[in-house]
Amino acid sequence: MNLKLGDYLKQSLWIPPINEQVRIVEILAGFEDAEHGIESSISKLRNVRHGALLASMESVASETPAAGWTRVLLKDIVPSVEYGISEALDGDARGVPVLRMNNIQSARIDVDELRYCPVPVPSKLFLRRGDVLFNRTNSMEHIGKTAMWRDELPSATFASYLVRLIPDLQRVTPEYLVEWLMHPLIRQRVRSISTVAVQQVNVNPSRLRELKIDLPVDLAEQRRIVAMLEACDEQIGREEEELNKLRALKQGLVDDLLSGRVKASGVAA
Repeated sequence: MNLKLGDYLKQSLWIPPINEQVRIVEILAGFEDAEHGIESSISKLRNVRHGALLASMESVASETPAAGWTRVLLKDIVPSVEYGISEALDGDARGVPVLRMNNIQSARIDVDELRYCPVPVPSKLFLRRGDVLFNRTNSMEHIGKTAMWRDELPSATFASYLVRLIPDLQRVTPEYLVEWLMHPLIRQRVRSISTVAVQQVNVNPSRLRELKIDLPVDLAEQRRIVAMLEACDEQIGREEEELNKLRALKQGLVDDLLSGRVKASGVAA
C-alpha cells in the first residue's frame, strides 16, 4: 500500500512541550556518549589483540624461525584436505545443516542463516570437533577466512567451496592453525597464490599446503598463544554484548519517549 503525501500530512503527530523535547535530546545524547565509549573500548581491545597476535607469532615475519619454533610446509602438518558437498541446498530444516561461506565470521562458526541438504550425506563428510574449515572461494576480501568447528550443532556438514583441513594433532593444535591462517601476513600470502575467476577468487588447496608455516614445537606453547588471544576475544565479546544491550534499550526508550508513553522528565539521568 502506498501512502500519498496528502494522507501523510493528515496524520496526527504527538509533539511534547519544549522542556520535554529538551529532556529527550539530553537522554539520547547520554546514550550516544555511552555507545561511543563502548565502541572506543572495543576498538582498543581489537588493537591489543592484533598487537598480541603479531608479537606472539613474530617468527612468521622473520627470516629464520625463532628459538623453540620450526618452519615446515603446511602439508607436513596438514596431511589431509577434504572438499565439502556440492548438492543443491534448501531451507527445509529436516535436512542436514550445511555450513557455507557466510557461516564463517571473525574466525568463528556462525550457525545463523543455515541451508540444508535434502539427501543423505556420507558419514565421512560430517564435521568433527577440531575440524578447520577454510574458505577457498570468495571475493579477495573474504578469501581464506578460517574457523574451527566446535560442535556448534549436533551434526552438520560443509559446502564444496569450503575445504576441511585435518591437522596432525601431534604437531599442531587446530586452534593455533586457525590463528596462523588468519595472521595478516599469511592472509596476504594466501591471496598471492589465489587465482581470479569470474567475479570470484579461488585458492587451490594443493597450493595452500605448499605454504610454509611457523609454529612452536611445544604444543603447550601453541595453546598458551591461543589462550591469550581467546582471552582478548572474550573481553571483546562482553563489550559487544553490552553495546547490543545498550542499543536495544535505547531503541525501546526512543519509541516510548517519542510516542508519549513515557515522560522524559520521569527518566533518571
